[in-house]
Amino acid sequence: MDQERQRVQADLRGLIEGEVRCDDLFVQMYACDASIYEVRPLGVVRPRSVLDVAACVQYAAENNLPIHARGAGSGLAGESLGPGLILDFSHSMRRIVQINDDTVRVQPGVVHAQLNRQLRKYKRIYGPDPATRSVTTMGSVMALDASGSHFLRYGSARGTVESLQIVTADGEVLEVNRHALQGDTADGSRGSLPIDAARMTNGMPLSDSSGTDSGVGLNSTAAGGGSAAVFARAELVKRLGDVLERNEATIREHSPRTLVNRCGYQLHDVLRDGQLDLARLLVGSEGTLALITEATIRTEPLPAHRGVVLLFFDRLDAAARGALECAALNVSACDLMDWRTLTIARETDVRFDVLIPRAAEAMLLVELDGNSADELRERMQQLVVRLTRRKKLAFDARSTMEHDERNLYWRLTRRVIPRLYRLKGQTRPLPFIEDVAVPPRAMPDFLIRMQNVLKTNQVTASLFAHAGHGQLHIRPFLDLGNPDDVRRMQQLATDLYEQVLEVGGTISGEHGVGLSRTWFVRRQAGPMFDVFREIKRVFDPRNILNPGKVVADAPQPLTKNLRLVPTLTGESRAASIGSQTSASESPETVAATSVPTTAAAANETADGATPARPLVELQLLWNEADIAYTSRLCNGCARCRTQSPDERMCPIFRFAPAEEASPRAKANLMRAIFTGEISADSIHGDAFRDVAKLCVNCHQCRLECPASVDIPKLMLEAKAQYVATNGLRGVDWYLANIERLAGWGSASSGFANWAIRNRTARWVIEKLFGIAQGRKLPRFASRPFLREASRRRLTRPVRQSGRKVLYFLDLYANWFDVELADAVCAVLMHNGVSVYIPPEQRPSGMNRLSLGDVDGARQIARFNVPVLAEAVRQGYTIIVSEPSAALCLTREYKNLLEDEDARLVSDNTMEICTYLWRLHQEGGLELDFKPIHATVAYHEPCHMRALEVGTPGLNLLRLVPGMSVQLIDRGCSGMAGMYGLKRENYRTSLRAGWPVISALREPTLHVGATECSACKIQMEQGTPKPTVHPLKVLAASYGLGETFDKLSTTRGEELVVT
Repeated sequence: MDQERQRVQADLRGLIEGEVRCDDLFVQMYACDASIYEVRPLGVVRPRSVLDVAACVQYAAENNLPIHARGAGSGLAGESLGPGLILDFSHSMRRIVQINDDTVRVQPGVVHAQLNRQLRKYKRIYGPDPATRSVTTMGSVMALDASGSHFLRYGSARGTVESLQIVTADGEVLEVNRHALQGDTADGSRGSLPIDAARMTNGMPLSDSSGTDSGVGLNSTAAGGGSAAVFARAELVKRLGDVLERNEATIREHSPRTLVNRCGYQLHDVLRDGQLDLARLLVGSEGTLALITEATIRTEPLPAHRGVVLLFFDRLDAAARGALECAALNVSACDLMDWRTLTIARETDVRFDVLIPRAAEAMLLVELDGNSADELRERMQQLVVRLTRRKKLAFDARSTMEHDERNLYWRLTRRVIPRLYRLKGQTRPLPFIEDVAVPPRAMPDFLIRMQNVLKTNQVTASLFAHAGHGQLHIRPFLDLGNPDDVRRMQQLATDLYEQVLEVGGTISGEHGVGLSRTWFVRRQAGPMFDVFREIKRVFDPRNILNPGKVVADAPQPLTKNLRLVPTLTGESRAASIGSQTSASESPETVAATSVPTTAAAANETADGATPARPLVELQLLWNEADIAYTSRLCNGCARCRTQSPDERMCPIFRFAPAEEASPRAKANLMRAIFTGEISADSIHGDAFRDVAKLCVNCHQCRLECPASVDIPKLMLEAKAQYVATNGLRGVDWYLANIERLAGWGSASSGFANWAIRNRTARWVIEKLFGIAQGRKLPRFASRPFLREASRRRLTRPVRQSGRKVLYFLDLYANWFDVELADAVCAVLMHNGVSVYIPPEQRPSGMNRLSLGDVDGARQIARFNVPVLAEAVRQGYTIIVSEPSAALCLTREYKNLLEDEDARLVSDNTMEICTYLWRLHQEGGLELDFKPIHATVAYHEPCHMRALEVGTPGLNLLRLVPGMSVQLIDRGCSGMAGMYGLKRENYRTSLRAGWPVISALREPTLHVGATECSACKIQMEQGTPKPTVHPLKVLAASYGLGETFDKLSTTRGEELVVT
């Protein structure tokens, strides 16, 4: 951290309650968003209240520092990037302040989807629906005037705003809505008065001495020092009114005729009947005029009934004409997908392959709603008949009003389109011309113009459009690491934008102009640009609020500040060349100043250079080119920040929503290592380790990520780098050597089991080993199962033909739950499967990998793999009862050992439930189950999902007659292997797993079921109900081993699981 950053950090920490960070590693996580740009900020502030925001702005004004407001960082145009101070509103200012009958008051960090989940309880909805609403914050919704698929039904954000609490460029806190050009006086007769910042705490007004509240409400009276702010606002209204009245004709004549427009400031409807709507003016201003700290917005009633129609076309222009027909029928949404997206949809989900006709070149997804089901059904039928029979535009159609099927149809746009980033190769669908909008009637003509522009520039692109209101999202496939592609971007954008203007369109319809499009604002706005500039000067005379965006005298070119791309071949790397923007530079020039150019440009300079020494000595089996490519795959879309209950994404971010906990941040840091943005040595430091520890190796981000970025592997490398330099420390050493501890515990099981039940002994264990005192632990078996297997001659290879398996025990079934191992063997033998348990086997080593002990895990792999591979050659299938071990053998061993044996083991290993379910599908599973009358709650472990084999355990349980099985689809259990054992993680682990635990407490549920031993521990932590492995249930139903009554009535103790 340089001296300037140290000074700023120290100054701000003395001024505000929120967090202030200016260290290199931390600010690098905020250098990117979902756009193609990268600008490292001076520092990051996480304000806790409007007081913190005001103090930051005042400090920035005094020190001539830019301020950039940020939400989830999901913007596509670089709107929240900059070289100054980033104000991250998503961290602490995320409270829903008040819900009223038809309005809601929110802080800027509230996530759009979470707001609607709360509103749903009142049968209300906030209508404007950006595509990234699962992560987008309401501050961003306001700043960008967000809209989405349902614009035809709900409009955009500026149409919903009632009032805003803002912080102006000089640090004043004001409440703004509609204000008379004359008469906005201190008696508060026109709208809400300013909130006196000196009398605020945590964004809410304090009561004055008379017991009345100051600030928030209509016609309220500010007490104390509010008068100065009142008159400041009156002056603001007066000056803005003067600008708007003088330029009334220019505004009327030069505003776009599109239904949506986000180019510049929207001025056409803010001055009416002698009143200035300040709130409406500020919505869509991208944080360049003021900072929004609270918003009162209108909500709508939930539709009584909804239906979705899919219309299929053999030509793209026919689909565009079909959209005009749909819009005329008062539909709620009308989205268009091109053939490329439809092809990916078919490849993504077999249901889409059945649903989408092969002849379809384009598709419209149309939603309608109605007050009654009969009325809606009739309207849907009329729509289909009109487009397929009367107009003969569509050749086929599907329609539904059923909830699950309707959601499946919407997945076509919400889940499939982001998967464009999974396409192989170096090119990516880049968002830099993705926001054009045209008058709906001009769309058929514009699509032809668009295709001609793409052909002229020799570029292919994907197309998705909100066709009903003329919004097009065009993403050309280009490579930021290719200098030719980078040079092509400017010409492509210019050519396309000129065509947009010719048909009366706008370069930005809903995503903002940011860094991507500010350079073209003057061209589109014409005489309006000078009006925009006057508006900016009235609000922000020092130009400290997000400078270089919307209005800029010297805007940066389209291809400046592009995200650095590591371009490595083997172990050689190119030098990263460029200069970093300084936050202390003049705000007039700050956005145009160069930060590091693309790595592609750097490569041109580095041509002919000798191969450089590797940046780091990699611990896993990949080279720098592999790791650089993997980190580059992350496009920053921010979908990994979701906390939606419908997705499994990162369990750590879910309960601790900070940027460093997001998978995106980890990819950004690893990429920065290989572009030279941060020192390669930083990967060996504590700061990097602290970020890497926030990855618990659950693999859910890899599964849910649109680009399938392998964050777990990146973080295994990062942890391994730290351990290679610093070694294992404290509790990590003990947990890495848990195999040895388990052996000791089993050898002295009487004493060990007394110790884990005794509170005093547990206090000592916590102090010595770092294992949480309150964490329930499993009992040690007095006799490991390997010894029992030897007694039963299961450790001898089977020589007869037929089905035969090698049972890889791993840790839990051998040292703790020998009854599970016994049930596995019994069930397999009952089904005619011979079982072999090699005596020479060690636990998989997944615990060591998760802790970064790659050398230790590699030693274990070298011990296990020859034994397992030889068995495979003899015809055995390897089966595992622990999902983590199965994942380790199938996925991680290939990252540790570069030989054919590791691949052989990987290809022939199955989790036990998967093996049995496939046996059932082949007709080989015995079905002589005895009825079990019970209700079982099944939880799917993260590592079971990571195996990508479906839910075989759930399927097997449902074969048992009389048993009711409910899937607890509430995300991760929170245990995350060794993570939840640690004292430092105990409470956060319980918070992460609370949805699962609380679901299991439902009185109608008798027992829990899961394949994962760690999940079992967590599930029994919060409830006295036992949790059992599905194989134990199957064994009980077969009449083998323990009865189900015993399984379901056995209770754990205070500190011990069943």
